[in-house]
Amino acid sequence: MRAGKPISAPVQSALSELLPEMHDRSGCEKVGLACESFAEILADVAMKYLPTGATQAEARTFLLSLRVEELALARACAAGHNAAWELFLIRYREKLYQCALRIAREDSAARDLADTLYAELYGTTTRDGERVSKLASFTGRGSLEGWLRTVLAQEFVNRYRRTRRLISLDEEGEEGSQFAAPEIEPVPCPDSRLESATNTALASLSSEERMVLAAYFLDGRTLAEIARLLAVHESTISRKVDKLAKSLRKKILANMIQQGMARRQAEEALEVDVRDLRLDIRRSLAQESSSPAFPRKRETRVEALREGQE
Repeated sequence: MRAGKPISAPVQSALSELLPEMHDRSGCEKVGLACESFAEILADVAMKYLPTGATQAEARTFLLSLRVEELALARACAAGHNAAWELFLIRYREKLYQCALRIAREDSAARDLADTLYAELYGTTTRDGERVSKLASFTGRGSLEGWLRTVLAQEFVNRYRRTRRLISLDEEGEEGSQFAAPEIEPVPCPDSRLESATNTALASLSSEERMVLAAYFLDGRTLAEIARLLAVHESTISRKVDKLAKSLRKKILANMIQQGMARRQAEEALEVDVRDLRLDIRRSLAQESSSPAFPRKRETRVEALREGQE
């Protein structure tokens, strides 16, 4: 039984029309995934990412954009089908190790990083009697290889942070760190519609997009460092940051206007210092998906997203 939102009529119609074709392309039979299960997965993904009121044509376009073969493989692995897992290892094990080696830069650390990820992908833990696999969160909107690189980079980040937490206060003191209590200043209350609009816009991002934004705007990582983590060219990250910043600005503005704000009022609201928001920006960008907590090089403001640059 589906646990997601009820399927809207346009999505149901588009899915009924496209299911035979998408099932054939997906290779579900090869990985042991039943057609009914695959249909439920497609419906859940569509209802999660399509806007409320999407038409049948929009639903059809969205469904056809999904990488159904990779989606079927990932979800079959998450469901525990051995045939799917064997195929997954053939296709991605060596790629994951090479990616881990680029990140960790040392063979034993890279293999340990990759092996830890395999365990999480396979699902060695259970919740409410069911296996918990990270692959169950893959939606097919991008490539499985790119998604795996992001998850691997996130695991590397998590390890770094856990290591940093082991540093004692004594060690910090020996390094000259001071722990003076901060002065409390009065904080103005920004329009709650800005917080709601920002939260909605950030929630629409993919895990990789959240990681890139958090790494660049919150943790002060360079474009080259982010590019190395994701195994892409620096220029690719530069274009992505610029595109995401401009896209977020438009989404936040549109969300505020939908809530009844005039455009000029919405633009003025974007001038607020993000530290004055009650919204936890770092949490919204999935803290565990961002880059290692190196000393931050900039204060983060909503105006950075408003202008599409630092």
